[in-house]
Amino acid sequence: MADRLDSYLPLSSASLHILLALAAEDLHGYGIMQEIARQSEGIYKIGPGTLYDNLQKIIQIGWVQELGARRGDDDPRRRYYRLTDSGRDVLRAETARLTQLVREARSRLRIPNPRRV
Repeated sequence: MADRLDSYLPLSSASLHILLALAAEDLHGYGIMQEIARQSEGIYKIGPGTLYDNLQKIIQIGWVQELGARRGDDDPRRRYYRLTDSGRDVLRAETARLTQLVREARSRLRIPNPRRV
């Protein structure tokens, strides 16, 4: 299965941030945008066009599921999205890849590991 996931890596910044935003809870589009801004401390901002283009791609791949509207939501047009098990798997694989990349960069730049300082 790892080989199958590796064929999708590296993820685009938008896909990575969307999957990460959905890792903790189901969110609607604007909620995803807000969570991405929060997680990146405002450094990475995603617009609606980029968000929905990428959501459609990752829904087709099967990493995210569209849930539709929630009963009792103040706006019935609002659609919610959920990270699937395969989406969680690819997010884990990308996280592992990025961890190794940071480890290599620290080594080459001779930056001490924060746990060892």
